[in-house]
Amino acid sequence: LPLMRGFVNYYRKATGYEKYKALDAWIRNRLRYCIWHDWKQPQKRAKGLRKLGVKPRLSYQYANTRMGGWAVAQSPIMKTTVTEKVLQKKGYLSFTDYYISLKYPLPKSQLSFTFL
Repeated sequence: LPLMRGFVNYYRKATGYEKYKALDAWIRNRLRYCIWHDWKQPQKRAKGLRKLGVKPRLSYQYANTRMGGWAVAQSPIMKTTVTEKVLQKKGYLSFTDYYISLKYPLPKSQLSFTFL
């Protein structure tokens, strides 16, 4: 979090909103990849997908896929289950949200975060 804050504070006048959106998209894909890689076993992958609301048959199919982790992270199943709201519950603060909060400051109570 301090690294992200420093990055945004340093580049906030030079770069635009669109660059932060692109950076957020890549970081969300990377976090999805890390979640998928963390599950390791097909049984854990199926169980994790079921916890996120995927039907049992689809979770079994995706858990046993031969696609690589990066391809799965960009697949529709991960994009629809591991959404930005799910990541925010885990403690992820997007660059665009922080950038906007610098322009329109939020109360201190909304800026306290926990890490994954």
